[in-house]
Amino acid sequence: MPQECRLSIITVNYNGLKDTCELIDSIPFNDSMEVIVVDNASQQDEAKIIQSNYPQVKVIRSKKNLGFAGGNNLGIKEAKGKYIFLINNDTLFKDFDIQALIDRFESSPKIGVACPKIRFAWGNNPIQFTGYTPLSKITIRNQSIGFGEEDKGQYDSPHPTLYAHGAAMMIKREVIDNVGLMPECFFLYYEELDWSMMITRAGYEIWYEPACTIYHKESQSTGQNSPLRTYFITRNRLLLAKRNWKGISKYISYCYLIGIVATRDIFKYTLKGRFDLTKAVCRGVLTFNSQLYL
Repeated sequence: MPQECRLSIITVNYNGLKDTCELIDSIPFNDSMEVIVVDNASQQDEAKIIQSNYPQVKVIRSKKNLGFAGGNNLGIKEAKGKYIFLINNDTLFKDFDIQALIDRFESSPKIGVACPKIRFAWGNNPIQFTGYTPLSKITIRNQSIGFGEEDKGQYDSPHPTLYAHGAAMMIKREVIDNVGLMPECFFLYYEELDWSMMITRAGYEIWYEPACTIYHKESQSTGQNSPLRTYFITRNRLLLAKRNWKGISKYISYCYLIGIVATRDIFKYTLKGRFDLTKAVCRGVLTFNSQLYL
C-alpha cells in the first residue's frame, strides 16, 4: 500500500467473478491508486479467488448481501484515496483515461462528482450515458441523454448534470465526509439518484466528463422482468418521492405511482400469467406503506 493514495477504485462483486476479473485486468495499477473489491456474499467464496489471482487488490468479503449502496459503502469506509471511483464490476476500460475526471474536479472546487461517458460494450458501442434529463416529480422517471445513439462525438462537451450514473461515478472524499454515505435504504435501484440530490442540495455540482469513457456490459443478473427488479423499482420510486419531494408534489406522485402505475402493472402481469411479478408489485407497494422512512 503506497504511503499516499490519490485514487481509490471500488467495485462490488456479486456472483460475477468473470466480469470482475475482466474489469481488474483492464486497470493499469500504479503506486498512487488502490483497487478495492467488495464481495457481496457471493454464493461461492469469490473473494478468496480474486485475492489469490490479484494480490495487489484489496478484497473485502461481506457475510451478507448489503445491496448496491451497502456494498459500495463498505468499500468507501476502507478507501484511502482523495478521489473515490465507484464502478460496476460489469464494465471495462479500453483506454484508462481516468485522469480526465480528476482534472475536471481540479477545474472548480464546486464540483463534487464527475461521471465519464458510458458506452455499451457490445456491437458498435452505442451510448448509454452522457448526462441525465431532470427527474419528473410525478412519474419519477428521466432519460439518459444520448441513450442508444451511435457515438459520433455529438456529446463530447463536458457539462453539469443533475444526477450521477451508478455504473461509474467519481466522488471527492470531502463530499462524502460532508454529505454522508450512499443511502442504504434503497438496497437496489434509485440510490444514486437520491445520493445525487443529497450532494447537489449540499451545494456541489455533478459533471459529465466525456474525455473519460468506460464500456458497460449491462449485466442481466437481476433480469429485466424479474420479481427482484419489479419489487425494488415499485418500492423505490415511492421511497425516492417520500425522501425528496415536499407538499402536494409528493402526494400527486404517490397517487400516480400507486393508483396508475402499480394498478396497471398488476393487471398487465396478471393477464400475462406472470403472477410472480404481480406479487412483486403488490409487495413493493405494501412494503412502502408499512415502513416508516425518514
